[in-house]
Amino acid sequence: MREIEVFIDTEEIADFFMKELIQRGYAASEDELEEIADITFEYLIAKCIIDEEWEDEA
Repeated sequence: MREIEVFIDTEEIADFFMKELIQRGYAASEDELEEIADITFEYLIAKCIIDEEWEDEA
């Protein structure tokens, strides 16, 4: 199996959910969207879909 590198940003996830919820007639606050994004990120980690890596700040 080939490994690919994917970057997932929780801000991107929050924006995606905001757009999708609005299209479906729902509204969420910015804080709620951030929580949903964090939960989604944690779900992807728990299912071993992604690995969390920290960048060295130099």
